[in-house]
Amino acid sequence: MAINVKVAGVSQPVMIDTSIGVRIDNNPSIGVTINNPNLHEVKFKLNIREAHNGDLMIFDHPDIDIVIMKERKKVVTFAKDLATDVVYGTSSRLMERLRKKGVIAFDTIQGGNVYGSLEGQLLEMKDPEQKDMEMPLLLNQISEWIESERPYFETVEDYEQMYDNDLTHPNQDNSTELGEVPQAAKKGSIEPYIFGAYPYGGYYY
Repeated sequence: MAINVKVAGVSQPVMIDTSIGVRIDNNPSIGVTINNPNLHEVKFKLNIREAHNGDLMIFDHPDIDIVIMKERKKVVTFAKDLATDVVYGTSSRLMERLRKKGVIAFDTIQGGNVYGSLEGQLLEMKDPEQKDMEMPLLLNQISEWIESERPYFETVEDYEQMYDNDLTHPNQDNSTELGEVPQAAKKGSIEPYIFGAYPYGGYYY
């Protein structure tokens, strides 16, 4: 692999020996810039908040909240509103992705102690020098998974908004000719059934 090296001179403080008239550089140094074409910058955005104990809480997905427990080395998902089959499927897809990417141990995926939650144990980096990359890599994987889910939940949100608009602002085909119906104490031509034999316990044969 070829590495491009750029050498640039750096000015340093010097000392002059007046007895011999020689310029002596006490701290010679050279600035080196290494350009590796195989490295690239990764940027992503997450709606994330840090808890008092340092845990990271991610709120981007409309179905679940994702919590990274740093001390316990766990990733836990919680239902945002209701624990339904949709929520379980969403949590399962996240755990499956993290398992395939080698982020969590596959035999530790299980239900949490909160109803509807799912959790998995984080794997530690084998190289001690790369331990500081554990959290950025985990956040990057979660961000990529959320982006893969975005078309799904944006479609659901658009459909619900369209359904609400159809109910509140119907078009000409789905509305009556009366337009605004004034309020009145009595409406319609069919009288409600109130009196009769059955409400009073009687029977007619």
